[in-house]
Amino acid sequence: MAETIIYPKNPEFEGLPEYQPTLGEKDPETGEPLYPYLANIYTGLVSAVNLSIKLKRPLILEGEPGCGKTQLARAVAYEFAKKYNIKNYSYTEWTVKSTDRASDTLYVYDAIKRLYDAQLVTTDPLEKDKISEHLRDPEHNEYITWGALGKAFIASQNEQRMIVLIDEIDKGDTDFPNDLLLEIESKKFKVRERNINQEIKAMFDYAPIIFITSNAQKQLPDAFLRRCLYHYIEFPKEADLEKIIKARFGNEWSDDLTKIALKRFVKLRQLMEEEKGDLSKKVSVSELIDWIQSLKFHPTKSKTKQAITKEINQLLEKEVLPYHHTLLKTKEDLEFLDYLADDLSSTA
Repeated sequence: MAETIIYPKNPEFEGLPEYQPTLGEKDPETGEPLYPYLANIYTGLVSAVNLSIKLKRPLILEGEPGCGKTQLARAVAYEFAKKYNIKNYSYTEWTVKSTDRASDTLYVYDAIKRLYDAQLVTTDPLEKDKISEHLRDPEHNEYITWGALGKAFIASQNEQRMIVLIDEIDKGDTDFPNDLLLEIESKKFKVRERNINQEIKAMFDYAPIIFITSNAQKQLPDAFLRRCLYHYIEFPKEADLEKIIKARFGNEWSDDLTKIALKRFVKLRQLMEEEKGDLSKKVSVSELIDWIQSLKFHPTKSKTKQAITKEINQLLEKEVLPYHHTLLKTKEDLEFLDYLADDLSSTA
């Protein structure tokens, strides 16, 4: 007999180290490395997540690209799995594309496949019984693919508070958020297809936990914002960036080298802000991690950590920004190599 899994009605997110992946841990299904998410370095973020859970309102997350908006939902799911001893805590995500409709987050109905089956049933005696059963199904399960919200509402009926990530909602058309208003507010929707009149309704106590990310490419409608909570993820301070690197790379990377690399990264970002303004693209946390990783990949004959650190330190003394391809992404950005070199020489 299968063990009954009991989902808490109001799980609490803490963001503590004991509920984070350990260094070297990998996703058991994909083999992808897992990394800690340091939610507590962002002021008010943990509180916003827990308010969203208790009020059963979606949480809109904005912030610079690469600041960790998308990773938060996965980190919450990981913590709840570990904290409440639930293997593979219910989680699903939807990355919005410009061609998506809001209804796609609920379900997609394959009318062409049903029409094909209706024609095939009269010509293929071997498949006749199976196809006839599909066609007679009043809920048309063979022809419906549930979207992220559709899956979450169904999971709710099984007493699961599924975590849903709707990523980059601002990439959808202007009507996309408004078309989700009713479903977000009422926690229900109808499958409106020919010969189907099925209502899917989430249980109140097990309403989905919804995270919505936006890069603010478009202003979200006021009516949509009223039905959500909002949090802006600020860019981390230098001391917090150091914590992120430590959590990501552990003892593979010396503290002294981290400080040298961070000082150069922070100065580059400062120069970008001064030259390009606050609203332009600046180097991000994810690009910082890529840069540190690239420095780690620097070919070396040394074997010990101390000797490797010395070699990379010599590289940083020789080049103002080695492996700059991870940080500078346009031809104009390459000018910052000279700006950074001038700044470093003037402060040496």
